[in-house]
Amino acid sequence: MARKEITFIVTKDCQLACKYCYLVGKNNKERMSFEVAKKAIDYILQNPDVFTEEQVAWAFIGGEPFIEVALIDQICDYLKTEMFRLNHRWFDSYILSITTNGINYADAKVQKYIEKNRNHLNIGITIDGTQSKHDLNRIYKNSGKGSYLDVVRNIPLWLRQFPGTATKVTISSEDIPYIKESVVHIFELGIENIHINVVFEDVWKEGDDKLFEDQLLQLADYIIDNDLYDSKMCSFFDEHIGKPMDRRRNNNWCGTGKMLSIDAAGNFYPCTRFAQYSLREKKARVIGNINEGINKNRLRPFVALDRFTQSPAKCMECEVASGCAWCQGENYDAAETPTIYQRSTAICKMHKARVRANNYYWNKLYRKLELKGAREKFEENKVNIEQISC
Repeated sequence: MARKEITFIVTKDCQLACKYCYLVGKNNKERMSFEVAKKAIDYILQNPDVFTEEQVAWAFIGGEPFIEVALIDQICDYLKTEMFRLNHRWFDSYILSITTNGINYADAKVQKYIEKNRNHLNIGITIDGTQSKHDLNRIYKNSGKGSYLDVVRNIPLWLRQFPGTATKVTISSEDIPYIKESVVHIFELGIENIHINVVFEDVWKEGDDKLFEDQLLQLADYIIDNDLYDSKMCSFFDEHIGKPMDRRRNNNWCGTGKMLSIDAAGNFYPCTRFAQYSLREKKARVIGNINEGINKNRLRPFVALDRFTQSPAKCMECEVASGCAWCQGENYDAAETPTIYQRSTAICKMHKARVRANNYYWNKLYRKLELKGAREKFEENKVNIEQISC
C-alpha cells in the first residue's frame, strides 16, 4: 500500500553539532510558524488528486525536532482535526514520525505529547554506540562535550514506550574502530534492531575499507558465536546485497520526488536534503510553496530518476551492485554541475568491503545452522518475519 511521506522542518536549531551531520546550515533563527504549517496542511488535504497515496507519514525533523514540541503538538492537533473534518482517507491511515537525539526525551512536555499520540506515533532515538564512539561525533555545539550520558539515560523509558523499535547509527572514517563494540553495546542496552550505514560524503581515507571489513568480520563472529542472529538485527548483514544488478528492478534508491518536505518559509522540496541548510556547494531545489502548490515542471526531473538515468557504467556492470546505496541530495551536492543525474560513488570501496563481510557472515551462519540441523527452521522464520514486515 503506497504511503506518502511529508516532512515538516520545524526548526534548524539543535543542541548538538555532530561532526558528520549533513545539515551544514543549522541555526536558531529559522523556526516554522504554525501559520505556515497550517497552510501546508490545507493545501495537502484539499488536493487529494495530487496526493493520491492510501497512507501518510507526517514526519517532523530539525535540527532537533523536540526543541519545538509545542509547535509539533499544535500541528498534529490541526492535521488530525482536518483529516476528520474532511473525512479524508488518511484519517485512520497515518503515522507521526520523529527522529530525535534523545536529550530532552524525558521532559514533561515531550512525554505529554507522546501519551497523547501514542497509537499513531513512531519515535526513533539516535545513539551511536559506546560512549567513546558516540562522544567522538555527537557533541554539544557550545561546549564540545559528548552527549552520550544525556541520551543513554532515556533509552529505558523509550524502549518501554516503543518496544522493538530501531535506532540509527552513522559511521564516519574516524569511528570505524568502534563499530563492533558499539553494535554489541547497543544490543546490551536492549535495542534489538540497528539501522547502520556509512556517510555518503567523500570522507573515506586510504585503508578505511580494510578496517571497516575487519570490524564487520569481528561483529559477524560475535553475532553468530553468541546465537544472536535469531533475536537481533544489524542492517550491515543482508542476504540480498552483493549481487549483480537486476535490470528488471530499475527503481531509484530512495523516495526523492515521491516525498515532500516543507521549511519555515513555506517552500516545498522533493526531500529535506535539497533544502539549503543541507547543501554545501549547490543552491536549494525548490519544487513549489504553500501559496502556489507543487510546480510539476520542477518536480518532473525527480520523478524520472532511476538507476539508469544517474549511474555510471561501472555501477551498472558491477558484480556486487545490489544493495549499494546513495543519497540523492548528496549526488546533487557532489556533482560537477547542478544536476541530479550524476551519482556519487564515494562509498564504492566501503560497499565492497561490506559485501565481503556479508558473504562471510551468511556462509558461516548457514554452516552452523546445517551442523545443528536448524537451517530449514531458520529460513522459515526469516520468511515469516519478512512477510510480516511487508
